[in-house]
Amino acid sequence: MPNDEISLKELIAKGKEWFHYLLSQWKIIVLAGIVGTFLGIAYSFIKKPTYTASLSFALEDEKSGGGLGSALGLASTLGLDLGSSGGSIFTGSNLTELFKSRSMVELTLLSPVVVDGKTISLAEMYIQNNRWRDGWVDKPKLTNIQFLPGIKRKNFTRVHDSILGVIYADLSKTALTVGQKDKKISIINIDVATTNEGFSKYFCEALAKQVSDFYVETKSKKSRDNMLILERQTDSIRRELNNAITGVAVANDNTFNLNPALNVRRAPSARRQVDVQANTAILTELVKQSELAKVTLRKETPLIQIIDKPILPLKKERFALSEGIIMGGFLAGFLMVSFLILRRVLKFLS
Repeated sequence: MPNDEISLKELIAKGKEWFHYLLSQWKIIVLAGIVGTFLGIAYSFIKKPTYTASLSFALEDEKSGGGLGSALGLASTLGLDLGSSGGSIFTGSNLTELFKSRSMVELTLLSPVVVDGKTISLAEMYIQNNRWRDGWVDKPKLTNIQFLPGIKRKNFTRVHDSILGVIYADLSKTALTVGQKDKKISIINIDVATTNEGFSKYFCEALAKQVSDFYVETKSKKSRDNMLILERQTDSIRRELNNAITGVAVANDNTFNLNPALNVRRAPSARRQVDVQANTAILTELVKQSELAKVTLRKETPLIQIIDKPILPLKKERFALSEGIIMGGFLAGFLMVSFLILRRVLKFLS
């Protein structure tokens, strides 16, 4: 029976045969390496340097409790919820993902920035830096597209959305990095690396502010709504109390020097006195609850403390000449060796 197994001696012989074959093609391999080296050098000169803006902040989220327990219990008997937080979803990694969300990035891109004495949006600055408008000259749908600072998102067309989508994809994949350097440390770092130093700095700061405002507003939304309701009720009861006090004075004027036997004429004044007493008690309680709501709002409003901001000049990174020489030469030589091996294998199989 035929034996299909290959011995170690035959394997070594085959290896020598392939080695001598590649050695005979050394001129082609060396030439490919030289070409790759020159291409790597050219790439190192052509590739623009990247500027990295870094910002770090710490998050302190203090929730109410303890000493306010009895007061909040009293408020709950009146149907008011003053002690619950509305933003518990933004904890841990959820907060870092919020920085990378499309809504936050797009709102940041619409933030105003002053460039060369002109106020433009960060989206327009990004388009100018990448010279996209040079390629839009022959495209009527894109020629008149403008991203004015402060423009409302609801006024965008499909073309606006498409352009913002491309910018978001580019930034989220290659430029934006958000995370914690150490899981045990609650300090979050934001890094933005682009080819424009000004854009990296402005976008990093604007994104931190946008997310910070959204986070604080969401976390304290429920307490803020309760406080506003209490303030409106307090103002309403105060107006009613003022009207009741005025009514008592009018009724007393109407009964001045009235015959003591005519007690029916004194009924309006008595009713107004009851209104004054009732409204006074209600107003006292509402003022108390309103002040408690303000304390609760302050306690449930998280503190986002910026630790380090990007300072010019930013960290500059560029593709080194030595890296271009090594990577270009090695990659070209490896590809040429792979091509020679593949060509010989196909020749044997044909």
